Amino acid sequence: MTFENLNIIEPLCRALKQKGYTSPSPIQEKSIPYILQGKDVFGCAQTGTGKTAAFALPILQLFHAKQLIRKSFGIKALILAPTRELAIQIGQSFSDYGKNLNIKHTVIFGGVSQHHQIKALDSGIDVLIATPGRLLDLMNQGIIKLHTVEFFVLDEVDRMLDMGFIRDIQRIITKLPPKRQTVFFSATVPPEIRKLADGLLQNPVAVQVATISAPAEAVKQSVYYVEKQDKKDLLKFVLEKEKIDHALVFTRTKHGADKLVKDLVKVGIKAEAIHGNKSQNARQRALEGFKNRTVRLLIATDIASRGIDVDKLSHVINYELPEVAETYIHRIGRTGRAGAGGTAISFCASEEKAYFKDILKLLGNKMDVMEGPAFNNPRKAEAERPERRSFNRPAKKPDSGTAANKNPAGGSKRFPPRRKFSS
Repeated sequence: MTFENLNIIEPLCRALKQKGYTSPSPIQEKSIPYILQGKDVFGCAQTGTGKTAAFALPILQLFHAKQLIRKSFGIKALILAPTRELAIQIGQSFSDYGKNLNIKHTVIFGGVSQHHQIKALDSGIDVLIATPGRLLDLMNQGIIKLHTVEFFVLDEVDRMLDMGFIRDIQRIITKLPPKRQTVFFSATVPPEIRKLADGLLQNPVAVQVATISAPAEAVKQSVYYVEKQDKKDLLKFVLEKEKIDHALVFTRTKHGADKLVKDLVKVGIKAEAIHGNKSQNARQRALEGFKNRTVRLLIATDIASRGIDVDKLSHVINYELPEVAETYIHRIGRTGRAGAGGTAISFCASEEKAYFKDILKLLGNKMDVMEGPAFNNPRKAEAERPERRSFNRPAKKPDSGTAANKNPAGGSKRFPPRRKFSS
């Protein structure tokens, strides 16, 4: 199967070949024909399967065909993404695929000044890629109107719901024209996702290319059982053992990400953190440094990780396990993308065993257990020392009658008298 077999026009095929894409992925092969036919699509596919091209290519092609007959002005396609990083990634895909077409797009997101975004909107665009918060903000200011939208895409809807965007999405939907084509992509389909899709899509075609919540088959997965205080040493051990020069590392919290970066930098490992408390400029610098390999380790929280798309990323390390098993699937999907091989390594502390049990259940109890080194932990050694003395326990009182303990100034050599200070 080739993109030409899917009736993709020559300018798009030429751009795809320049990117090194010669054949469509399964989600592209199944979705593109229906979207080109004007049908609503409900797509279920894990991350890294090529969902962006599955909707970007037909949007570009349909709009190119309508350019000569279009008379109205305004935004014709709206694409909603849960995070700034994913929105930027989608925007880059439209630039790459549409380089031979005269179709204008822009990306808007929060965390930066709206000045340049408004300037791009004022120049006139066909495709708007947005995060819900900034879109609503500009809508409330009267800068963006959606009455001309012909094509609506919700990407990674499950993550949007996880981040609490459901009300924002519903408010945006009320401003869209009823007559439109809608594409809906989610990696998982819990009941609330199904309910949202049923109210949004008109006679949709369901497209699924992988078992819901199934991990990428190309990813080799393993786990180390380790005490929490030993994780930093285990990370250094794994980096050396596996000869890892580039990896995405996950923590559960922003504080944990920042702390790990400080610890790594102290031992000479170039690392940067990416999370919600970082400014957009800082997040972009960290991501660009990771992509161009001047940053060895990118330490990320789950929300910030969406949209991180790095070519040939070989390793994902779960420094801290996620509380929700499905999040593990999203994490390891950063590697093994588009059929390429990858490795996912997890660290499981005693307090994380319940999380790991849920992950194993999701995977079908399949995970290689690795043997790590025995770390020399001073706190553990102190706790296990048989004759350790409590600091609050007074030392045994010496024999005051022993001459060797006598002190002419009063008291004893071991316990000298308390000095008095004059004011």
